[in-house]
Amino acid sequence: MISPAAPTKKLRCNAIAAVVLAAFGLCASPGVHPKTGAAQASDLATGSVSGLPVPRFVSIKASKVNMHVGPGKQYDVSWLYQRAGLPVEITAEYENWRRVRDGDGTEGWMYHSMLSGRRSGVVIAKNDAPVPLYDSESRTSAIDAKLAPGVIAMVKSCNGAWCRVTGDGFEGWVEQSHLWGVYPGEKIN
Repeated sequence: MISPAAPTKKLRCNAIAAVVLAAFGLCASPGVHPKTGAAQASDLATGSVSGLPVPRFVSIKASKVNMHVGPGKQYDVSWLYQRAGLPVEITAEYENWRRVRDGDGTEGWMYHSMLSGRRSGVVIAKNDAPVPLYDSESRTSAIDAKLAPGVIAMVKSCNGAWCRVTGDGFEGWVEQSHLWGVYPGEKIN
C-alpha cells in the first residue's frame, strides 16, 4: 500500500486573525455547492486579475508556503504549508494574491507565484480504507496498487468518472470521486 508523506504542518492563527478572516468573508466559497463541494456552473466567475475561472483548483508549488489572513505580507501568517503539490482551490483574486481553500476547509491568502497550474489530487476514502489504483479506467481491470487516504497524486487527465494519476512509485487510474482536487464530473485533458 502506498502511504501519504508526512502530514501538512500548520501554525494556528491568533484571535485577531479570526476577526480579519471574517472581514474578508472567508467563511464561504463562492461557486461551490455547500454539500457536495462541486463547482456550480452558473456560479463560475472569471478572476478579476488572471481572467481564469474562479473557483478553480491549483497546487502548491514550493515546499514551504505561508497562508496569510489577508492579501498581503503585512497580514499575519495563519498557516505554514510544507507539502509541495498539495491541491488548493482558488476562491478569489486580489492583485498578486489568491484566496485559497484547502481540503480541510481552511481558507486564507497565498502569493500567486507560490501556486502552480499543475493539477493534483489528495486521495480521499470512506472509513479511511485504501483506494484501488487500477490499470485502466474500469473496476474490472487489474489493481496495480492501493493508495492510502492522504496520498498526493499528480492528475494527468480525467474523463468525468476516472482520473489518470501518477505519484512517487505509482501510475494508474482512480475513480474521480476518490480525489479532492478535481470537481465531480470535471474533464481534464
